[in-house]
Amino acid sequence: MAVISWRELARNNTHRFGESPIYRRQFVCTLDNPDTTSAEMVKACGVTHGSPHPEWALMLVHNLELEEQYEGSRYHALLVAEYELPSAGEVAQAEWSPNPLLRPDVWSFQTQGAAVPAFFYYDGTTQKPLTNSANDFFQGLTVDEAQTKVVITGNRSAFPSAIASAATNCVNGSAYLGGAANTWKCQGISGTVKYELVNDVQIKYWEVKAELLYRQTGWNLLLPDVGFNYLDGGEKKRAMVKDEENGEYVASANPVALNGSGAQASGAPAILNRRIYPQIDFSTFFGVPPT
Repeated sequence: MAVISWRELARNNTHRFGESPIYRRQFVCTLDNPDTTSAEMVKACGVTHGSPHPEWALMLVHNLELEEQYEGSRYHALLVAEYELPSAGEVAQAEWSPNPLLRPDVWSFQTQGAAVPAFFYYDGTTQKPLTNSANDFFQGLTVDEAQTKVVITGNRSAFPSAIASAATNCVNGSAYLGGAANTWKCQGISGTVKYELVNDVQIKYWEVKAELLYRQTGWNLLLPDVGFNYLDGGEKKRAMVKDEENGEYVASANPVALNGSGAQASGAPAILNRRIYPQIDFSTFFGVPPT
């Protein structure tokens, strides 16, 4: 079973303003057997998925349609090839592949706001603890902070479970995508099994998505150094305040400011920077977006 001959019947295109054009080519195949496969016809005409248009190299075959018994003849078939610009994540034509496992990862960015605990404020460009004029810490306040969410979508032959376990809830150990260490966090990695039929070959793969989240102030806890106790010569003591009614010192009902080393602060409390997530090399795990 084979294609005896073929000829290109027509070419036409559709290009709506503001949209990508669609080019079509029609072929009539003469067959030596009505049971000749579509793969043989596609191969004979040279219009496999992903092949470029003979005039417009950026346009690739994205759709193939076959009409058997063309004009009532069992020995003729009409093959229609549609060409479009690659739309798989807007990747460059040279990077697009009909094989899903050879396509590059697709990156998407989205900014969003989030309410986070308010522990400090800016006095000009200086970061200071958020306290009242008596250096008592305000509790329960929140502030809006801009965050950037990045979703990386890529195809893999198997779900990368080891990478997902190792990277989830980890922060960047060094500068990444313009952010300092500990400002990016991997929120999670998910995957879905998919199948594609490419030139009569079924391909099974996993569509994997990794979600990263950037926070302006970072993912470390920024805690005001306050407490009911303090250290004096290595000994823990209870913080005391003077009771104005009787002139005696009593245990403080509110946390007092500490200096970052356990001693009582003479002014505002220090801000403690505490990293609570493991660090990984984000460049090794996720790479960088295409330029």
